[in-house]
Amino acid sequence: MTRSTAFPDDTLDVLNAVGAAAERYLANLDSDSVRMPNADAAASAFDRPLPDQGIGALRALAELEERGFDGAIRSSGPRMFHFVTGGGTPAALGADWLTSLLDQNSFSWIASPLGARLERLTVAWLKELFELPPPWGGVLTTGATMANFTALACARQWWGDRHGVDIAAEGFAGLPAVPVLSGGHIHASAEKALAMLGLGRAKVRRFVADGRGTMDVRALEEALRALNGEPAIIAATAGEVNAGAFDPIDDLADLAERYGAWLHVDGAFGLFARVSPQSAGLVAGLERAHSAIADGHKWLNVPYDCGFAFVREPSLLPRVFTMSAAYLPDPNDPHPNYGFLGPEASRRARALPVWATLAAYGRAGYRSLIERHIALAARVAQRVELAPDLELLAGPGINVVCFRFRPPDRDDEAELNALNERLGKAVLEDGRVYVGTTRFDGRVAFRPAIANWRTTEADVDHLVDVIRELGASISPEIARAR
Repeated sequence: MTRSTAFPDDTLDVLNAVGAAAERYLANLDSDSVRMPNADAAASAFDRPLPDQGIGALRALAELEERGFDGAIRSSGPRMFHFVTGGGTPAALGADWLTSLLDQNSFSWIASPLGARLERLTVAWLKELFELPPPWGGVLTTGATMANFTALACARQWWGDRHGVDIAAEGFAGLPAVPVLSGGHIHASAEKALAMLGLGRAKVRRFVADGRGTMDVRALEEALRALNGEPAIIAATAGEVNAGAFDPIDDLADLAERYGAWLHVDGAFGLFARVSPQSAGLVAGLERAHSAIADGHKWLNVPYDCGFAFVREPSLLPRVFTMSAAYLPDPNDPHPNYGFLGPEASRRARALPVWATLAAYGRAGYRSLIERHIALAARVAQRVELAPDLELLAGPGINVVCFRFRPPDRDDEAELNALNERLGKAVLEDGRVYVGTTRFDGRVAFRPAIANWRTTEADVDHLVDVIRELGASISPEIARAR
């Protein structure tokens, strides 16, 4: 038998071409602008109808490099400070390539003994890294949103059990609304998960002590007391995205134990504070929570996409996520079948890059990474405080710094907000560094997050210098416009 002539087997030529393209890309990654000046035009250059006759694999890949690379944000590079974005360590990047090569479906042991075994091992290693109790269960997900979805689905199941209803089997019919209590730091991904689970993002009750989102623990306790023993979910945040703030996990664990509530900790990047003695106190009490999540493509520095969900009661995972069909493994199969423990049935073997990076660098390597990034954030804050045209608003909160451009002669808040909004757009369009704006205390501000293993002192200094340079260039225009 012969293969289809439409699909010639030029795989080795393709891999060689991709390897050469990778060498060219990585050679300039540390010095390239994060956003190329022609990024929009390069991305738009691909718009055309579906071809009837293909151009072949080598030509298609060449076009991706020649046109597409300029349209790609250098998000794996050292000057990507937008969102909270890690890169890919060499071990993780290599393993991710092998993941595509092997093309495993890590749904079940029978589909991939390697994928299943490594997921079980990496979940165990991650629990060690975060100092979570060994009996906890866990599963790898696509990112923080699906990790929050997974953990909160278990919380929902637990809540139903307290009402005598198996929600996964019977649904919500006849049940009251689920009380979800939080502070001001709850992240949009957790709210999205609550929306998908039918708990309602608008139903979250927030208890805030100030305009910065700080948890009002006393008011939260009063709300729990008023529930008169009704089960509730407390949604805590470890590492708020604007300024890196942490809810008081230990205090919330006390309340959860006292009032019989489920404590969930969204630690998309903040869970990594646990890795260093310098920052571990920020997440004291984590081991007393009922669920916790983190992102792998943030501070673990594995390529997109990867997240982790951990739950104290492992039996809840299969109760929510088990599926049954004649051709599928028996749900009682003793082998690890992670398709029965999370939302996806088709599952990329994302355990491979997680295993590889943990095996390559170990606990000590990641402790060093976290501590170096904390020091770099402190360096940014110091540079900001010394600059006459910058104002530190908060931080450094572990690896996030919140500040704004503020010339000495500007005091009007509306004018400063307009100036920083315009400056924020200018920074992204300029592309030499990449950092977004937010609102903090009603003020438009920058909030660079340092999470890439490649980032150096020179990179964070460049960040401050570029913002000051562009701010000085547009500040007179703002004044004239008013």
